[in-house]
Amino acid sequence: MTVIYRRLLRYAALCLLAAALSLSGCGKSDSQNSGDPQADVVLVTDYGTIDDNGYNQAAWEGIRKYAEESGITYDYYCPEDTDTDSILTQFKRGEANGARLFVCPGTMLEVPVYIAQKKYSDCSFILIDGEPHSEDGTDYETADNVSVITFAEEEAGFLAGYAAVRDGYKGLGFMGGIPVDPVIRYGYGFVQGADYAAIEMGVNVHIRYTYTDTFAEDEHVEEMAGAWYDDDTEVIFACGGAISKSVIRAAENHSGKVIGVDIDESSESETVITSAMKGVSSAVYNGVKAYFEGTFAGGVESTMSARSDGICLPMETSRFERFDEASYNAVYSHIVDGMIVPYNKTDIGTCDELSLINTEVTYIEYGQ
Repeated sequence: MTVIYRRLLRYAALCLLAAALSLSGCGKSDSQNSGDPQADVVLVTDYGTIDDNGYNQAAWEGIRKYAEESGITYDYYCPEDTDTDSILTQFKRGEANGARLFVCPGTMLEVPVYIAQKKYSDCSFILIDGEPHSEDGTDYETADNVSVITFAEEEAGFLAGYAAVRDGYKGLGFMGGIPVDPVIRYGYGFVQGADYAAIEMGVNVHIRYTYTDTFAEDEHVEEMAGAWYDDDTEVIFACGGAISKSVIRAAENHSGKVIGVDIDESSESETVITSAMKGVSSAVYNGVKAYFEGTFAGGVESTMSARSDGICLPMETSRFERFDEASYNAVYSHIVDGMIVPYNKTDIGTCDELSLINTEVTYIEYGQ
C-alpha cells in the first residue's frame, strides 16, 4: 500500500474524529446561531479552534488586530463536520449575517472555497495554505474574489533543524500532524536543516519521524513522545496544531525539549526552545486590511518566504544555549540569497527521497 493511499485512508477516518472535536471545541450548531451578530469578516476554522496554537489561532489574531484598529465587526465559525457541505453552510451563514470577507485557513477549505467563490461572488475569500480546486482534483481555479497565501514551510523547518543541531542536540524527533503538504514541508525542511548543521559540525544526528494523524491533543501522542524522550530523543519538533500540547506535557514529564510551530509557543512551557514560525497572523492582517482599503489582491497566489520575511525563528524568546543571533542571521541570509534551497516536494512524505549525509532518519508508522 503506497504512502499516498494510506494518507487518503487516514484522512477519511480522521474526518470523523475531527467532526467530534469540532463539536466539542466550538459547541455551536447552525440552528443555535440563527441569531448570530452581524460580522463584516468571518474566520471559518479547519480542524482546530482559535486557541489551537496553529493556523486558526494565528489567523484569528490577525483578524482581531485589524478589527480592533478599524472598528469592523468580526466572528469565527467552526464547521460541525469536515465535509464540504458542512463548511459551505458556514459561508451561507456568514453571508446571511453580513459577512463580506471570509478567512479560510488550511487545506480542508480548498474545495469549499472553490465552490463558494462562484456561489457567493459578492463575497471575498482569503485562503491560507491551499489552492481552490474541484472535489476530484481535476480543475484548479482561483477567482478574482480569492486571495491565496502560501508559505515556504520548508525554510522555517530548515531553520529549526539547523538551530537545534548547532545548539548541541543530536537526538531529534519530528511529530507531524495529518500529512498534508505544509506539514510535510515543515518536516522535510527540519531534516535537511539538521543535516546541514551536522555536516558543518562534523557530527552525526538521528531523527525519529512520524505523522500522528491528528491536529488535536491526544494521550497516545503524549505516550509516544514520552517513549522517545526516554530513549535518545532530546528535542521533538511538534508540527501539528494542538498536538504540541501533548508533546509539551511529555517533555515536562520526561526531561525533554520541544520546538513549536506556526506561532511563538515559548509562553506555553519552559521546555519550548524555539518555534518554526510563519507569518500567518501578519499575512491575514494585511489581507483583511487590503480588502477594506480597496486593494485586495484577488485571483493570485502569494508565497511568503524568508525573502519576504514570511518565516522565521523567534530569537528573542528562544532558549538556545549555543546558537546565537549572528549564526541565525548568517543561515537566514543564505536562504534569502538562494545559497540554501531546501527540497520541498511532498509526494512521498517519508524522507526516503532526501539526500542526507550525516543524518539518519527512522520513519515510524504511527501506532506501531
